[in-house]
Parts: sequence; structure tokens; C-alpha cells
Amino acid sequence: MNRTPLFTKKNQSALSRRGFLGLTAGGLLVAGCGGGQGAGTAPQEEGVGGFTGEEYSGPDLSLAYWNGFTGGDGPAMQQLVKDFTAEHDNIQIKNNTVDWADFYQRLPAAAQAGKGPDVGAMHLDQLATNAARNVIVPLDDLAEALGLAEEDFTASVWGPGIYQDARYGIPLDVHTIAMYYNMDHFEKAGISEAPTDAASLEDACKKLQASGIKNPFWMPNQWPAHLMFLSLLWQFGGEPYAEDGSAATYDDEAGEQALTWMREQVEKGYSPDNVDIDAQYTAFKNGQNSITWDGIWQINDLEDSGLNYGIAPLPVIGDELAAWANSHHFFMTAQAADDADRANAGKTFIGWMSDQSAAWSDAGMIPARNSAREDAKFTDSPQAALGDQIEALHFLPPVPGLGDVQVPTLEVAVNEGVLGKTAPAEALSKAASNATELMGKNLEKFGG
Repeated sequence: MNRTPLFTKKNQSALSRRGFLGLTAGGLLVAGCGGGQGAGTAPQEEGVGGFTGEEYSGPDLSLAYWNGFTGGDGPAMQQLVKDFTAEHDNIQIKNNTVDWADFYQRLPAAAQAGKGPDVGAMHLDQLATNAARNVIVPLDDLAEALGLAEEDFTASVWGPGIYQDARYGIPLDVHTIAMYYNMDHFEKAGISEAPTDAASLEDACKKLQASGIKNPFWMPNQWPAHLMFLSLLWQFGGEPYAEDGSAATYDDEAGEQALTWMREQVEKGYSPDNVDIDAQYTAFKNGQNSITWDGIWQINDLEDSGLNYGIAPLPVIGDELAAWANSHHFFMTAQAADDADRANAGKTFIGWMSDQSAAWSDAGMIPARNSAREDAKFTDSPQAALGDQIEALHFLPPVPGLGDVQVPTLEVAVNEGVLGKTAPAEALSKAASNATELMGKNLEKFGG
């Protein structure tokens, strides 16, 4: 098969949709498991252990490490753990890998009982919730000792790791959504470049239809539809939530424009009327459609499929380039922080892992560090095609309990809007009102 050098074969595979459902459902599951404020009643005020950046030199010990890397990113993480233990004779890592949804459900109760992880990796949008519950502890001393600073990170991934003036996460990567396109379909239709805006995307869809592809761009009404909506909302200049967690703000002109455009893809015939969860991706992989917007966690699966595909930043449908993103951050629990040896061993592990940001590109992710994105591990990867999009990535604000709110409100509105069951403005207005009420209760629960 003919492929441009950009799509060099990688020893990777995709993070499953089920794993990523933990992103949106995670907050809800945490609340159901922990109840109230979970493991604590107020955020920790400072880190523990006085880490100076020196390698741990204490007695032999074993650290419990929890993560949700169950997909094709799993082998990449397992190799990093193996490499770490080979370099550190006095630290063994007990690697516990579970689906993200199970991870977030189990973590608060396990931490409260002292049977949870010492260290782990979680999504950026879960840090504030778990910090507010005292499940995790600050790592300011570690960030300082490692010389980590905002200058080496995209501000939008560095800032949300801070909750109530304390840093709770050390960034590892960034993952976002992108546009995938079938290069064989494009060639047959006479399309020489990936669409970059609304006009060129529509032109491509018309040419693809003329070449025999009935529905070239399937629009899902469930996962990852809300990620597409958020990306479009930001492109039109909107914001989904108030930074202080007081209100949902997507029921404005930008939100209406975003959801209206999504529904129009169905009305114009570019998409079938009812595209279920992941159906658009399965169709793309099978050559049934030509364009899909999905996460970079699909790169590895597409590499293994043999499909002749391309990857590019999302087209600018609104006024400016923007896309939803999330990030994996390393954390430490009070279970480890309560013991100086365990705390410093855990920080040695996290610090070492942070230095592997470029190597983690093998998992299909984008390094969080700006400097690591200059490494060949990243520049030779498929996701390097998204380099121009890095500064345009947007993350949800660090608001505790936001996962509880988004699933039954925003995701429902997007579903109804794409299906044409409810007018976009009406669907978003109802969802935002309900979300704001829930967010008010969260402010009372977690403190503003």
C-alpha cells in the first residue's frame, strides 16, 4: 500500500472508546462510590516528603501504580515501567491496569481504606474532583525539584493541574480529536488536500458524493459527538463553563451555531440520520465513509488496519482553530505521602516518567512538554501532523464534579440536536439550566 512518510508504521494501537468513556462518566462514578467528599473534607495544603530531585536511596520497597492504559497504549506504559525498575533496584512497581471507568469508581474508596495506589495516572479533568475529596495530594515540591514550569508546557494543560493554589498533577501527554480522511477516496474524487475550513469541507463532501460515496461524513449523535460540539463551540468563540464552576455557558450564539452545523451535516445528506456510538469510526475503518472526526487514540488501530488514511487538524468551521483536548497526569495519594520513604520513591518514579514524555509518543499521544515535541519520537509519529493545533487546544476548567454534570446535560442536548428531536437553541438552553443547577450543588459540596 502506498503511504506518505507521515504515516510510518508504529508499534502502537488504540485506546478503546470504553476506556475513554471514563473521561465523561468518571466523575459520576466517583460520586457514586465515594459519596460526599470521599476520602477527606478539605484539600491538602502542601506536599509531603520534601522532595529535592535526588534519586530515592532508601530501603527496598514496592509502589502500587494504578492506571487505565488498557488499550494499545498499555504495552508502551508496561515497557516504561520495566525500564524504570531496571534502573532502580530499590523500587519495585506493582502495575495495576484497569478500564478507566472502573479506575475512577474504585479509586476513592480504595484510597480511603488505605488499599489504593501510591501513585497513578488520571485524566486532567478528574484532578480537581479527586483533590477536593483528598484522594490525591499536592506535588508542588516535585514540580519545583524537576524544574517544571509553565514555559515548557501549553498553558492550557499546565494551569488546570492546579486546584486551590496547589499542583496536584504532573502532565505526561495531550490527547485531542482530529480529522481522519480516506486517501484513496480523496484521490478518486479528485481532492488533493485535506479540508481546512467549512467551505473546503463541504466542497470535499460534494465531490466525494459525486464519486460514489453516498454519505462521506457521518455525524454521530453520541460519543464522540460532545467532543465535536465542544471543539466547534470554542471555534465560534464560546466557552462551555464558567471558570469558577458556577454555571454552564454553552447556551449562547456560539453553542447554537456549533450544534446547528452538526445537524446540518445530516440534513445535507453528508451523514446518515442516526449514527450510533462509534458507528462513524467503524464505517471509516471499513471504507464506508471518507471523513471522520475522532480521537488520536484511534491512530494505532488505523495503523494496524492497513487503511490508506490521512490525519489533519480539525477544519476551522467557526472563526478560529480550536479543538477539545484532555491530558494524562501523574498523581500521588495520601497513602504514599504519609510515609517519607514511600513519598520520595513515588516522586522519583513520577519524575522519571515525566522525563519520558517523548518516548510516550509510541502510545499515540502528544507529549505535554514543548521540548519533548522536538524529539524524533514525536516528529516522526502520525500525530505530529497536529503540530499546528497544539496552541489551539482547549481543556475543560478544573471544576470538581464536572463529570457528574456533563453526562446528563450537555451530552443529552447534543444527542437531541444532532438527531433533530429538539431545536439546538432549545436543547442547549434546557441542558445549561439543568447543568447550572447541578454545578451550584457541587459548589456547596466541594466549596467554591
